[in-house]
Amino acid sequence: MDDHASPGRHQQVADGSHAWLQGTGGWGWSNAGLVVGDGASLLVDTLFDLPLTRAMLDGLAPLTAGAPIATLVNTHANGDHCYGNELVAEAEIVASEATAEEMAEVTPELLGALSAAEGPTGELFRRFFGEFDFGGITVTSPTRTFSDRLGLDVAGRRVDLVEVGPAHTRGDTIVHVPDDGVVFTGDICFIEGTPIVWAGPLSGWVDALDLIVDLDPAVVVPGHGPVTDVAGVLRVRDYLTWVDGEARARHDRGMTAEEAARDIARDLEGSPFGAWGEEGRIAVNVETAFRHLDPAHPPADIVTLFSRMAELEGWAPSS
Repeated sequence: MDDHASPGRHQQVADGSHAWLQGTGGWGWSNAGLVVGDGASLLVDTLFDLPLTRAMLDGLAPLTAGAPIATLVNTHANGDHCYGNELVAEAEIVASEATAEEMAEVTPELLGALSAAEGPTGELFRRFFGEFDFGGITVTSPTRTFSDRLGLDVAGRRVDLVEVGPAHTRGDTIVHVPDDGVVFTGDICFIEGTPIVWAGPLSGWVDALDLIVDLDPAVVVPGHGPVTDVAGVLRVRDYLTWVDGEARARHDRGMTAEEAARDIARDLEGSPFGAWGEEGRIAVNVETAFRHLDPAHPPADIVTLFSRMAELEGWAPSS
């Protein structure tokens, strides 16, 4: 699948900051970023497979020809932000300590095996990830880790890394370029698509969004979806605050997480968030909310969660 078409495109977002944007930002179609200094550059994230990452590096080559990538920052451990790391292995790879630990947990081999499985499980995972090639990927871990904050010098330019997880994942990081007024958020921002809360708590994610707003960026490059501004950040905040309140109310009424997700999904249709894609992610978001409300809540496994999401989006395996 080395020749599968890349939907990626380059967008300059400030004098020395660039985004690589992929399609509508749905499952696996993540964004990346590039900060160009005087003779060196910093890449924010790689992509979900090697062909897509190669296409991105080729697309950014006019920018990196005179400023080779010296640093790669992985904003979090989801594969669509780090499975292409081996193609930038000559760079220093930086991530939070929590992200480095989490990278080993959901491997490309696991996703490939789930997608190749016979029967309903394989059909389910091909629905979400069938467009990606998980073969031949060598998981390439960070060579430098940090906690809380880390300032970097990118050939004379200041870049600040701020750990804001646990939120979307256990170790989310945002990348702030002060002189350009740009924040690369990783998956702390989904724009025109539904956020998915793997780690939580939801309140921690809201705090991360408040931090971004306080930075007052002119430009926000999300992990998925089009480039936005503070108004886009606030829309994500509104969604998560709404879900948190709705989940708490149903938890207090004694509903199960699955029952609550189905109930909230009906209300979602008439809400300001009803037009966003991937609306089935409410199943995971409610499951995570319940897990934080009740430490004794038994966690659902990954196949169950993806099955619930597919069901809420009106799809189920045929076999």
